[in-house]
Amino acid sequence: MTEKTYPRLGERVFREVLPCGLPVIVVPRLGISRKMAYFVTDFGSIHRSFRLEGQDHTVPAGIAHYLEHKMFDMPGRDVSAELAELGANVNAFTSYDLTAYYFSCTEHFSESLKLLLEFVSTPYFTEESVEKERGIIDQEIGMNVDAPESVVFERLMEGMYRGHDIRTPILGTSDTIRKIRAEDLHLCHRGFYVPGNMVLCVVGDVDPEEVVRVARQVLGDEPRPVAEKLPQPEEDMTCPSDFHCQQMEVSMPTFQLGFKCEPLGVGREAVLQEVVGDLAAEALFGESSELYLKLYEQGLIDQSFGGGFETVDGCALLTCGGDSYEPVAVRDAIIAQAEKLAAEGVEESAFRRMKRSAFGRRIRDLDSPDPVCFRMCAYHFSQFDHFDFPEVYESARAEDVQAFLGRVVQRAQSRRFSYFGSFKIAYQQASQMP
Repeated sequence: MTEKTYPRLGERVFREVLPCGLPVIVVPRLGISRKMAYFVTDFGSIHRSFRLEGQDHTVPAGIAHYLEHKMFDMPGRDVSAELAELGANVNAFTSYDLTAYYFSCTEHFSESLKLLLEFVSTPYFTEESVEKERGIIDQEIGMNVDAPESVVFERLMEGMYRGHDIRTPILGTSDTIRKIRAEDLHLCHRGFYVPGNMVLCVVGDVDPEEVVRVARQVLGDEPRPVAEKLPQPEEDMTCPSDFHCQQMEVSMPTFQLGFKCEPLGVGREAVLQEVVGDLAAEALFGESSELYLKLYEQGLIDQSFGGGFETVDGCALLTCGGDSYEPVAVRDAIIAQAEKLAAEGVEESAFRRMKRSAFGRRIRDLDSPDPVCFRMCAYHFSQFDHFDFPEVYESARAEDVQAFLGRVVQRAQSRRFSYFGSFKIAYQQASQMP
């Protein structure tokens, strides 16, 4: 294994790519009892069209999440119960562009790791078990449909994008999951749940060589072909719609405001642009910003308000939202403040304060194995070493934030940038909206 040290962070990392193609990352934390492992595949809800073994495929929306549910099935075994007996807490999640399986434990680490790698790499789907799971997932979809925060964000994505699969909910819909069959799950597993498309990250007081030994024992040394993701439809920076309104049984209106941004790509420069986007969100409407305090004092927003810069494979967006009886006034104030910052710039002392605060949050996250594991894996797929983030923060400048706001947050439609992305409101009583 190769070892790399990071003197500024007091960290060291062991890495090795196994013969089967799996990258293994181990972050030692000597003397810490809690250990964590993340086993992640570069396959999420937006990866519905792909080429495998010379043939093109398009699978139903929601299949990545469906597959996550079914991976806990093994013939004649209860994986969750076995891990619980070992004292391990196991879970999983599906996002737009990846699926993660992980556990934490204080003892029996090697046995727990072996079981994690076994069940994620073992496809076991029968038509009977797939049909049984359909009802469980449909209930989960129904819960989302009744959750205003989920509905408002999903309507936002529909209004911002014309063809990118971010338009479709991660869970899919009741209609799309009815099209999923066992052979579809086998197909996706064969294409994406292969070592060359995955990464294993471990944080804790563990022997890196033992991690490699267990992984090779379970996964073998034979590389397998990885499915080729087909490109998403090209998007310009305008939005197909700028406003959507939907009635729901909620105590007060809730809204989401979005600004469409150019996709970032991968590598160090992309991560720098991500940091700039985060700092732009903080400068514009973060809790320490001039605008946030003004809107809060005026009663236009409450503690539910928040936002940030989001990146997904093939797209990026600046979003904010929360509860407000006057969401249009909030929208207009945000755009006016963005225009002001784009014209006058961000005060240097305020920028330094925001950057120190954001950097400090990243430093504090190093104390917990969960965010370390997750970011190591997510940034691996972005071709960036997460522990290089101090140098990236150093590179961010106030004028970068100013330029970002000038490009992205615009009042009028243009060929490349949208008015305000898409503005979504779920409310109880009728309201006159422009």
